[in-house]
Amino acid sequence: MSDPDPAAIEAQIEATRARLAGTVDELSVRLRPQEIARRGTAQAKARLLRATTTPDGQPRVERLAAAGAAVVALLVLAIWRRRRG
Repeated sequence: MSDPDPAAIEAQIEATRARLAGTVDELSVRLRPQEIARRGTAQAKARLLRATTTPDGQPRVERLAAAGAAVVALLVLAIWRRRRG
């Protein structure tokens, strides 16, 4: 067996450092509060879109009507409680 070539070892170390630096940079971007908020907002929009439209893009009228009715019911309840109290 021959001894490893020092230049090859240095090249491997440098390649490993570069990969680690890239990983650290990527993690730092992913963990920024603005990035976390952006991803959360994008996920919420996607869930809302899936819940309110069919796969071909048509609105799901029954779900939209149910959500509208729930909002109206909450408003009526809030007004009733305010007038009562």
